Amino acid sequence: MPDLELEERDHVSISRWLIAIAVLSSAIMELVDTSAVNVSLPYIAGNLSASVNESTWVLTSYLIANAVVLPMAGWLANYLGRRRLLLIAVSSFTAASILCGLAPSLSWLVFFRILQGAGGGSLQPASRAILLETFPPRERGKAMAFWGVGIVVAPILAPVLGGWLTTDYSWRLIFFINVPIGVLAMVLVSLFITDPPYIRRTSNRIDYWGLAMLAIGMAALQIMLDKGQEDDWFSSHFIVTLAVIAALGLTAFVIWEIRSPDPIVRFRLFRHRTFAVGVALYAILAVVLFGSNVLMPLFMQELLGFPAITAGWWVTPRGLVTMACMPLAGYLISRQWDMRRMLTFGVPMAALGTLALASLNLHAGPWNFVPPQIAIGLGFSFTFVPLATITVDPIRNEDMGYATSITGLVRNVGGAIGISTVTTLLARREQLYRSVLSAHVNRWNPAATALRDGFERQLERHGVNFFTASHQALILVSRVVNAQARVLSYMDGFRFLAILFLAVAPLIWVMKKPKTHHEVAG
Repeated sequence: MPDLELEERDHVSISRWLIAIAVLSSAIMELVDTSAVNVSLPYIAGNLSASVNESTWVLTSYLIANAVVLPMAGWLANYLGRRRLLLIAVSSFTAASILCGLAPSLSWLVFFRILQGAGGGSLQPASRAILLETFPPRERGKAMAFWGVGIVVAPILAPVLGGWLTTDYSWRLIFFINVPIGVLAMVLVSLFITDPPYIRRTSNRIDYWGLAMLAIGMAALQIMLDKGQEDDWFSSHFIVTLAVIAALGLTAFVIWEIRSPDPIVRFRLFRHRTFAVGVALYAILAVVLFGSNVLMPLFMQELLGFPAITAGWWVTPRGLVTMACMPLAGYLISRQWDMRRMLTFGVPMAALGTLALASLNLHAGPWNFVPPQIAIGLGFSFTFVPLATITVDPIRNEDMGYATSITGLVRNVGGAIGISTVTTLLARREQLYRSVLSAHVNRWNPAATALRDGFERQLERHGVNFFTASHQALILVSRVVNAQARVLSYMDGFRFLAILFLAVAPLIWVMKKPKTHHEVAG
């Protein structure tokens, strides 16, 4: 009998990990595609005879469709069944990927990206809900570590893959690589995933008013965040209009859903203090993660002159450290470590690593980026895994799909806010520093005079006459001022992200001690 029980436990354990592989493969497909497309926009624009600004709609169209569908994932899972929803999402995402790769023009590509975004919107929340339901509470730390390796590392490594495929082959391959992954995911989902008995359609009624308010509000919000800096934010009537539509639409949606007997989004889950705080921390984590993902490659390419592929490689240490340390975080959770203590270590560690990036200057080399990234990777490992686990600790399995839809939504919106914030901060602070530094470039400033005289002497030694050398020296001094202003703006960007992350650390102890520990102890 003991042997039979052991064999049965081993069989259950193997089945769980096969399910984990099935759901992770579908989620990774969407993340790799989203991150890889970012580096290919100039090539897409050139190949399809469009401007770079026009090509950004390839990203925006996807994000809009994704943002609309994402919060509906929990409701769709109950309405269609989680297994059927995942199969529909994977198959539609894969089919749309093929169409994107075959797109003859930018207009068609944008349309196919809308279809792809709609398909991908359910992938992450549905996959994560299945994973959390499959593993018992005491093993969720390991499951989230396995999930986190793919979810955190994929967006970091994908730009390298995208840059290589685009540069050496064709941007269309970025979409075609989804096909084998999608086919594998569909096979695994068909073989190993079944719906639990509590997943059932609670009503045949479709909340069309709620769907309309959600679609309008989220679409307006996403376009506003994506195009805000480009249109100078609220000095643009277009952005102001979008902000009003988003505010009215989403406010009306929340009020409607709270009063609805069969809501699309279950806001009542915020009555759980741990879940509410966890969602807030998720949003800040996304701001820091996506914001730093923008700042580091830009710093390497714009200021240090690294080629895109080189910059891609030198941002991978963070992903490698995260991949190595997440299993350790999962193991410690399974050994009953207090997840709040792990978060108290992880959040400041990631913040300190981000703060260290603010000390880099124009003389930095590739290796100078490694120690801060090790600290950030270690911090994210001990932040993402316990946060993903403790946030849903008070949530019943019946509501897990609704919970993961909300956390997925705040991750995406937080990421969009992070990208918009750092790009705006860079532009505004660079303008400020350029003005301040330029004011000190005059004949009474010894440093500015010495710099200009040095340039003049170098030019004269190369045979340039005095008057031309004087003019060109001023141009070179202006370039130095611009570069220094740019560096200072990046330093402010990294400091902002670090301080923001540290500021929310006290919220960790507002969360309750997980029930998981009592269950294991008992």
